Amino acid sequence: MFEKSEFDNNEVQSSDIMQKAIGFLKTRNAMLVIALLVGMVIGIFFGWEVWPVQWTDASVEHMRLDLQTEWVRLVAYGYGNGLIDEAGVAARFDTLGESATDAYLNALADPQSDRTAEALGYIQNFYDIDLTGIETPDTTDTTVVPVDGEPTDEESGSTFSKVLLWGGIILVVLIVSGVVVYFLSNRQPEDEDNGSSLSSYLNEQFGRGEEETGHGAPAARSDDPLNQWMTTYVKGDDLFDDSFSIDAPTGEFLGECGVGIADTIGVGDPKKVSAFEVWLFDKNDIQTVTKVIMSNHLFDDDHSRNRLAAKGEPILAEVGQELTLDTATLQMNVRVVDIAYGQGALPDKSYFDRITLELTVWEK
Repeated sequence: MFEKSEFDNNEVQSSDIMQKAIGFLKTRNAMLVIALLVGMVIGIFFGWEVWPVQWTDASVEHMRLDLQTEWVRLVAYGYGNGLIDEAGVAARFDTLGESATDAYLNALADPQSDRTAEALGYIQNFYDIDLTGIETPDTTDTTVVPVDGEPTDEESGSTFSKVLLWGGIILVVLIVSGVVVYFLSNRQPEDEDNGSSLSSYLNEQFGRGEEETGHGAPAARSDDPLNQWMTTYVKGDDLFDDSFSIDAPTGEFLGECGVGIADTIGVGDPKKVSAFEVWLFDKNDIQTVTKVIMSNHLFDDDHSRNRLAAKGEPILAEVGQELTLDTATLQMNVRVVDIAYGQGALPDKSYFDRITLELTVWEK
């Protein structure tokens, strides 16, 4: 049988995968490509379906075959009634280009009047229409008139073709977008600057020196932090879950970090939060590092502390407490700036009324 820890590990791995996926989708490059993808699909849809190109003053050569056929009938009618001479007929047939023969055969199959049919016969005698090997169409009307509301085979085929066309367009755009996102997310900057004026300013304002205290000795890292944030939980914020994107000074996405509710105590609303999880995701690492900041009461309870240990290393919440999270290329320092415990029927110092954390990230 599976031990409980194995289920907990599976849950942590699933959470890591989800965090990586969310972190990837929040990257600047991914957002740009997704916006490009959506814009292309919307543009194609409006350009082809909503506002298609409207042709005006087009030559007969570019018209549909049914309109070209009607053009031939009109020319034959004019010639049969003496309105157009042979030169005029030849000039008008020249405008049909390569479609002249097809349009003539269609008109011959359905001249719509005896005078037009007779004129079409005369036209064939003096106008160079190549009918070699082509049988004169049967003039018997075999057109099937569809019942009102019932689509013809041609309409059904057209709808199916449109579905295939749009499906193919979306598939191609998705594939191209995925390739672009992949190469952009793995692109290494040619010149990487570890410093930033904003990070330096925050470093000075919060009085952070080069020497760090906390859990474990810090690894070699850049002098100035990449990013620095302050986040505060206040009782009643039951959906508290702050996450931040970690970007290099060049704009390259490096990872993500955040703070969220890890455990509660008691019942009723609002939630009585007794623990928070802080996490660090590194795009160059396969695992998300997590530590759990616990209330005094929760930390002293062996059962609760061991239960939450599956999520990350348990840390007692104390003002001034600092903890370090390390990944392959990033290091994050979390400092507990302020704590206020809730008061009530629950055990003393069992849940937080307010807590403020400072998150500072360096690149190793």
